[in-house]
Amino acid sequence: MKNLLKKAPYLLLLLVLPPLGKIYELLNNRSDNAVDITSSIDHMIPFLSIFIIPYILWYAYLFVYLVYFCFKDTKVYMKTLFLIVIAELICFVIYFFFQTTVPRPALTGNNFLTGLVQWIYLNDRPVNCFPSIHVLTTFAIMLASIHIKNKHLVTNFCIHIFGTLIIISTLFVKQHVILDMIGSMFLITFLYGLTFGFISFRVGEKSDPVYFKNK
Repeated sequence: MKNLLKKAPYLLLLLVLPPLGKIYELLNNRSDNAVDITSSIDHMIPFLSIFIIPYILWYAYLFVYLVYFCFKDTKVYMKTLFLIVIAELICFVIYFFFQTTVPRPALTGNNFLTGLVQWIYLNDRPVNCFPSIHVLTTFAIMLASIHIKNKHLVTNFCIHIFGTLIIISTLFVKQHVILDMIGSMFLITFLYGLTFGFISFRVGEKSDPVYFKNK
């Protein structure tokens, strides 16, 4: 309980994520001149409804591992959250000026998995695609986890295996295309290098202020 109270001020920073989601929703209503950047490789990737499970589990993945980072190494948590926020803001600028779209398959059947895909399709229009926020945030967690010391083998396995499944799920449920995935990974790798190489957070005790400075 004492440790939870100590980490509470930092965990409250997660409240920045819902406003980012609202910005995404606003931009998701814009489809003016959306460009289709589907490649021939994307046409060869089959639609597999089973991948809607890791796609939806992304929400839990992001939250659980950010909280895990906070308790294991608050500085890594701060850098990861900073990285994700900056990356998403860059995505929003791209969505505003360069909107892309992904053709979706016609859904058949009424099984549980198809129903989940239909729910995602109804609540997330096929825009705001390049770069993929699903891929971007997941890859941020995977890269940042390198800096968490003394991870249990199972934890390390889950971070990377589930992360990989989430990333490829965006292709198999036809929410994103190859270029969306590649663009996200390039962007987050660049920002990761800057954040973990040049930004330093000083984590204080209890109510001490939190700030960052150049190394």
